[in-house]
Amino acid sequence: MLLPAEKELLSILARFAEIRIRHDLRPTGHSSRELEDITYTLCVMTGTRTIDKALAAADAQLEQLRASRQAATGTDPVLAA
Repeated sequence: MLLPAEKELLSILARFAEIRIRHDLRPTGHSSRELEDITYTLCVMTGTRTIDKALAAADAQLEQLRASRQAATGTDPVLAA
């Protein structure tokens, strides 16, 4: 399975969070459809079938992308000035 670009995955996660909060605060037919669409998109991007699994897979993919970037640059994320 191909991994999505980090920027795209972060964008979809942010959009999911924004739509989910908006829908939870004031649910409408429109917000329900938006939530279904973004959930489907996130599931497709992560190769999963449920939002819980999609969120877990997205976290794992982001960690893998960060680890790959750190290995390539030789930086230590723990040390910050």
